[in-house]
Amino acid sequence: MLSQAQRTTILELTAQQVSKREIARVLGISRVAVRKVLRANSTTVPELQRPEKAEPYRQQILELFDTCQGNLVRVHEELVAGGAELSYAALTAFCRRHGIGYAPPAPAGRYDFAPGEESQHDTSPHEVELAGKKRKVQTASTVLCYSRMLFFQCYPTFRRFDCKVFLTDALRYWGGATTRVRIDNTHVVVLRGNGRDMVPVPEMAAFGERFGFEFVAHAIGNANRSGRVERPFHFIEHNLLAGRTFSSWEDLNQRAREWCDKVNATYKKHIRAVPRELFAIERLHLKPLPAWIPEVYRLHQRLVDIEGYVALNSNRYSVPVEWIGRRVEVRETRDKIEIQLDARRLVTHRRIAEAEHQRVMLAGHRPPRGQRDARPDPHPEEKAIVAAAPELADYVVGLKQRSRKVVTLALRQLLRAGAGISTGTAAGGRARGRPLWALRSGPAGTDDLAPRDTRILSAGSRIGR
Repeated sequence: MLSQAQRTTILELTAQQVSKREIARVLGISRVAVRKVLRANSTTVPELQRPEKAEPYRQQILELFDTCQGNLVRVHEELVAGGAELSYAALTAFCRRHGIGYAPPAPAGRYDFAPGEESQHDTSPHEVELAGKKRKVQTASTVLCYSRMLFFQCYPTFRRFDCKVFLTDALRYWGGATTRVRIDNTHVVVLRGNGRDMVPVPEMAAFGERFGFEFVAHAIGNANRSGRVERPFHFIEHNLLAGRTFSSWEDLNQRAREWCDKVNATYKKHIRAVPRELFAIERLHLKPLPAWIPEVYRLHQRLVDIEGYVALNSNRYSVPVEWIGRRVEVRETRDKIEIQLDARRLVTHRRIAEAEHQRVMLAGHRPPRGQRDARPDPHPEEKAIVAAAPELADYVVGLKQRSRKVVTLALRQLLRAGAGISTGTAAGGRARGRPLWALRSGPAGTDDLAPRDTRILSAGSRIGR
């Protein structure tokens, strides 16, 4: 079919007395086509009026489209099984022209940003080789929308603590904050709602207020609104992470920062500028950082276990043995773990980034093998009992040898109760040929097998005094 420009040319050449044969030769078309244009005497391209093969099956197509859940391959199979003579291409063309299962394409918008107006933040999972093992990491990235300055880091998980650590590092990298930070409706920041109705978690809202920015979210399905930060993920995966190995999390994030420095100083064709040069303009419009930026941390309450360790994120950190059984406060920051018993006693460990089921031991928390302090003999409780009642010395010796309880616990209970056996009891026990240590503790804290003539001392006995 001839275009409107060809039809216009034919009419103009005819008006100049050019023959039909010459017009057909110049335009490379047949003389019949030239005659049709001259007969119509119009430059308008006529519409084709031909019947569609799928039109007789329109109602059946609509019903099958719902039944087959929008799968046109199944719709075509059912039509053919019902006797319809229709190709799959004719079916899809019919559905496309009449809007059956097809939404008209919407043009992508273009967003322009003033310097310091907005930055965008998002995360994406990637696979890297870390310490000789293939593993998935969470890549957190943020971009300044005006200058396209990129900053990203990798984490084993990405929760609110990690989000605050990352954004703090990003703001320090830029030396300032934008007016707003656009996010992708992540549950790390969002409390409820989405898009314009998004309400951030109070903890994250307070974090943004500290630096002078607010979190905003784009509408669900409108990924183009955060296109500034979405696009670099493909670049990160196929440039920095491709074919590289990393020895540790520190090595990975250090090389990521160096890679950002290199990329930000490279000319970009799509913006026809160098991000670092545009950043020189944008930096003047960023909000200055506070004079003092507190370190991001998490607080945990833990009980020191019987081995002298504190468990955190499947890892165990040592503390002095004197702390066993005591409740401590654990302060977790980006690089270290601080375990505090009181205002004067504090232990600091290097933080393990992920759950590796490791034990972290400081040399000062355990004496070298064979150099432990000797246990006091006699026990302090034994000294107190014998000092108060010397006649019980043999009883205490027997208790230490044959007691079914932990010796220290038995002695402490005896001392705390303030109960004892009088001299008459000791004499009666010897008279019957029964050793003192054979007497078992009874309901009243004394001996249930003691002779009936034994005299139980009250709480006001000499030991109690």
